[in-house]
Amino acid sequence: MSTEASGERSVAAQHVTNAFTGDVSTVALPPEVLNAARDIQAPPGLSNLAPVPVCVGREVDLGWLERTLATGGGTAITQTPAVHGLGGIGKTTLALAYAHRHRGEYGVIWWINADSPARIEQSLGALALKLFPAWAGRAAPDERCAWATTWLQWHPGWLLVFDNAEAPADLDPYLGALSGGHHLITTRRATGWPHSVPAYALGTLAPDEATDLLCSSAFPGGPPTPHEQRQAAVLAAELGYLPLALEQAGGYLRQNPATTVDAYRERLARKLDKAADGIDAERTIARIWTQTLRALAARNPLAVDTLRTLAWLAPDYIPVALLEDPGADPDDLHEALGLLGAYTMATVTRHAVSVHRLVQTVLRVTAPTEPDGSPAGRRAAEQALLDVLVPLGPPTGNAAALWDVLMPQLFALAGTRPAGHRNDAVDALYDTAAQYLRVQGHEAHTVVLRQANLAHAQEVLGDAHPDTLAAVGNLAHSYHMVGDLDRAVPLYRTVLARRAQALGDTHPDLLTTRANLAAAYAQAGELDSALPLYEALLPQVEEVFGATHPDSLGVRRSLSVVRAAMAGRPHEPF
Repeated sequence: MSTEASGERSVAAQHVTNAFTGDVSTVALPPEVLNAARDIQAPPGLSNLAPVPVCVGREVDLGWLERTLATGGGTAITQTPAVHGLGGIGKTTLALAYAHRHRGEYGVIWWINADSPARIEQSLGALALKLFPAWAGRAAPDERCAWATTWLQWHPGWLLVFDNAEAPADLDPYLGALSGGHHLITTRRATGWPHSVPAYALGTLAPDEATDLLCSSAFPGGPPTPHEQRQAAVLAAELGYLPLALEQAGGYLRQNPATTVDAYRERLARKLDKAADGIDAERTIARIWTQTLRALAARNPLAVDTLRTLAWLAPDYIPVALLEDPGADPDDLHEALGLLGAYTMATVTRHAVSVHRLVQTVLRVTAPTEPDGSPAGRRAAEQALLDVLVPLGPPTGNAAALWDVLMPQLFALAGTRPAGHRNDAVDALYDTAAQYLRVQGHEAHTVVLRQANLAHAQEVLGDAHPDTLAAVGNLAHSYHMVGDLDRAVPLYRTVLARRAQALGDTHPDLLTTRANLAAAYAQAGELDSALPLYEALLPQVEEVFGATHPDSLGVRRSLSVVRAAMAGRPHEPF
């Protein structure tokens, strides 16, 4: 059965193998490379930590981490349900403070962006580049990750910090394979972690500690007056003792010393929005930024424009070079980024920018509309990727390395695509990236790209267009490879019904969809549904391709597996 130009392919002949899990042990490395993983020693104190953070009022929490990690291999920092929204509670700050406090106790401390399997692989690959640059600079991303994992297996005494982990399953390949050091996880997920990883619910700060954090941010030159201290306490309460909100307010007051705490409070709404069990973090932050953005716009409008662009990109390690306009003075951008850093709206280094996820969410939700109808910053973010990737060409040869670096930015764009927003050139980038990842064996990473492709096709071409059906099939296949059969099966059925009306009964595209649906049914344990599909499919495939074609043999084998399972006989795995 043919592979469509858009990327959907049959999985029948594979007996529906398990979805890609990131299991780096399956990557074959040459013996000399594996020997290097055993023999290479890390330089003393190797780490990729950000600077020491301001971490006020977390001694009890740090003490719990120290005791837990001293007796076990890992822990997960979560947040209490009292704070709604996407974060701001200080999980990352706590983990960073622990890592800095105990730097002398670990041979290597490595910070891992864990919001997706691809970012975990990329972060571990960076460790390989640091330890074995002569080889890793030429290696593929999965090879670098495999080597780093092997190195960690040989060399105990390390700390891995998995920051912003989205799903416990994403970490399974590493938590299970790496036992010679400590794992520290920050996450919004309070449940679902293995018993070996105790979860710790991190709450908001105590009133006195919150006031101290606000004052340390707002008055770096010395202690506040008693009146300022009292007003800071009132403001801290109004901000719900949320660390991110306190830091943002303090950053504003620090940059505007003529503004008193009283005046700042008066400019906030008289009553901050409240949720049922506490403050609404997004609305609280949005109210604070009403003032901050005005101050930024007055001092440097480019800073606001840049921040709105950053809102649509990945939150961590956005390359500064990606933001540079070839026709503008780069110093203008660097000054704008410096101002964002001063206001604590972004973390800026020489080569990269990071923005808190809550910052990005609020900026996207509150973005004003541009003359073309798009949200502010969206077109600029898209154009930045187009300016780099279109001239670069497809991700082959040397170009593949830069595509790998910028893949998180494409994921972020695809995942935040506004309804009805159209950019044909960017949609083509999503498709190119998805095809590349499929060839690399990372089909599970393509879901967000395929979702954006389908939304674009539906809005531009309509539901019945052949390209739209191909996009539905591609998304179904991506869900299938992830193991999300509840989403895959209905999409396969939709494609099958529409193609059956438009194509001949033995058209290769129709056979591909039928095979994929049968395989999904089999993997889901719905053998009564899989059996008739395979029985109808086998003579059709043999008619089109011949009885000895690999696709025909694969369907025949799958049919035998289903029949054996239904009869209770031993059989190959689905």
